[in-house]
Amino acid sequence: MRLYGAQSMTAPLRRVLVRPPGDMARWRDYGWRAEPDPVLLAREHEGLCETLAEAGADVVVADPADGNPDAVYVFDPALVSKGGAILLRPGKEGRRSEVAALERDLDAAGVPVATRLEPPACAEGGDTLWLDERTLLIGRGYRTNDAGIAALAEALPDVNVLAYDLPHFHGRGEVLHLLSLISPLAPDLALVHLPLLPVRLVEELERRDIELVEVAEDELDSLGCNVLALAPRVALALDGNPRTRRRLETAGVEVRVYRGEELSRKGNGGPTCLTRPLLRG
Repeated sequence: MRLYGAQSMTAPLRRVLVRPPGDMARWRDYGWRAEPDPVLLAREHEGLCETLAEAGADVVVADPADGNPDAVYVFDPALVSKGGAILLRPGKEGRRSEVAALERDLDAAGVPVATRLEPPACAEGGDTLWLDERTLLIGRGYRTNDAGIAALAEALPDVNVLAYDLPHFHGRGEVLHLLSLISPLAPDLALVHLPLLPVRLVEELERRDIELVEVAEDELDSLGCNVLALAPRVALALDGNPRTRRRLETAGVEVRVYRGEELSRKGNGGPTCLTRPLLRG
């Protein structure tokens, strides 16, 4: 049985790694919107894990990372390719300690490290998107730099790496990842926030005949565009974005929801951020 290989955003999710929240005392230092309630936070994460397991995924639970609230958003420190893990180097300095912790977790899960990014390269998982197994999109922004993009292209010689400049939007202090603006839900379907998408990316999606469902404008800030594909046209979304949910269902998407008032809204991280797919397909 294969243990790893996730060069897709929409193939059935077979195996996924999550990290429960630990000590959240430094929530202000990491830019969380408000202090999370530890009891509700733990309960919401347990509910997320149950939902993933009910969808058929083998859920690998890592150890909490005390002192770093953002470590619960386990998507960002690595990619998992068919050749193993590519350890990234987050642009947010306070998150760089997560890489070593995730390396240990991946080793315990049977996922070898293929390579790692070294300074001055910076890249975060939230700026990466597999359009298909041989096409990786990367957002160039304040968390992912040119050296990081070049390093990923070198690490994936058989993959076409396409880079797009991300908008400044609210600036360096508020993270805007590529996956803040687009969530693939099938090879021919994606949820998007069109007003902020790079023009060349929109043109690439059109060239591939990918249908675009637009997130409700007033639900972008409540993580309406951050949706995790459990399988083609089966999506996991944060509860509480009804207009976007109706648009997805109209497009033929089965939408499952989880509660994340503490886990997602206060830390600005949706279901994609909270999961590191290890195996899809």
